[in-house]
Amino acid sequence: MAAPSAVDLMDPAVTADPYTAYGRMREQAPTTTVTMLGSPPAVLVTRYDDVRTVLTDPRFVTDPALAGGPDTREKIMATMGVPDDVAGYLVRNILTTDGDEHTRLRKLVSRAFTVKRVAALRPRVEEITAALLDEVAAAGAGGAPVDLVEALAYPLPITVICELVGVPEPERPQWHEWGAVLTTMDRERTGPALRAAIAHVHALVDARRAEPADDLVSALIAAQDDDGDRLSDREMVTMIFAIVMAGHETTAHLVTNGVLALLGAPDQLAALRADPAGWPGAVHELMRARGPVQFTQFRYPTVDVELGGTVVPAGTPVIAGLLPANHDPRAYDRPDELDVARETGRGEGHLGFGQGAHYCLGAALARQEGEVAFRTLFERFPGLRLAVPAAEVAWLPRPGFSRVAALPVLTG
Repeated sequence: MAAPSAVDLMDPAVTADPYTAYGRMREQAPTTTVTMLGSPPAVLVTRYDDVRTVLTDPRFVTDPALAGGPDTREKIMATMGVPDDVAGYLVRNILTTDGDEHTRLRKLVSRAFTVKRVAALRPRVEEITAALLDEVAAAGAGGAPVDLVEALAYPLPITVICELVGVPEPERPQWHEWGAVLTTMDRERTGPALRAAIAHVHALVDARRAEPADDLVSALIAAQDDDGDRLSDREMVTMIFAIVMAGHETTAHLVTNGVLALLGAPDQLAALRADPAGWPGAVHELMRARGPVQFTQFRYPTVDVELGGTVVPAGTPVIAGLLPANHDPRAYDRPDELDVARETGRGEGHLGFGQGAHYCLGAALARQEGEVAFRTLFERFPGLRLAVPAAEVAWLPRPGFSRVAALPVLTG
């Protein structure tokens, strides 16, 4: 049972306006007892320095078995309607392992996401974006509104990540459908969608073993022999599933959140139009101010740890609040203002991609896709504007993610 004082992160008061809700929690206390989706009480950490500690301190792990704590993930999976036979694909993967096991898995896949490899993808990202914007122009001709979620934000990253991984083109729309089911937490459809996705990846691995291609799946299969780090079929499928899902969902929300933020800050948009060299830095600022990920998966301290003056016992579920940390006035001047020229000093200047061993594997790709999407969109459509008042743009009530249901715009 949740503690009586625990804040439910699914409370409409939180999901409807997470910036205000998490900001209030951050200023009231460094830590807050929370619960979500039927989970036992957890400690939400909201201030920048403490959040960074949770992300980088090796005393915090993602596998509760290493900390002697309860596995809160099983309860959440059950609440979401995830069947037992596929829950393991979500609970144990590259995102939820630690130490040597995590290093082994990350080594096998990281070569696909190096800065050099991502830079080589840029012409293709630009080509895909240009083609999508041709379709946006056609759909918006005559003053018809266009939903940028469906017309740009989803198709761009899903196309890029599926090409990189090796998902055949006719099968890519399925991933959008499966992602939508998981995002909206439709209990009736969760089980069938997950089973279909897992079966699809198993079939893809089998196909590439029989006939290799120039893609990540084939490279992972080849790396098993080259490096001596053999992946089981389950590990292979789990890794590919996690990469495709993470590789398009978060980037899609970065694009829509960023477009909405820029349309609401015409002075910042004007500065970028006057100096397009500012777009890479603007992506970091948009990730800080309107990043799609509100908080991390659970971390578990292996020993008693003090956070913000509170001693957190070993094994206690801890959530690192990325959204409140990225708006912490202790770390940022005018944290709630969008400033595309914000000085970040060394590093990225935000925690949107995480930090430490579990820093986002695809961060460089997400930044590139965001930069190309923002720059090309606003260059192509200088008169771009919302088709509805900003207050009418609906946010989906999912804990952990800031994402709009639709972003209707007018292109001229």
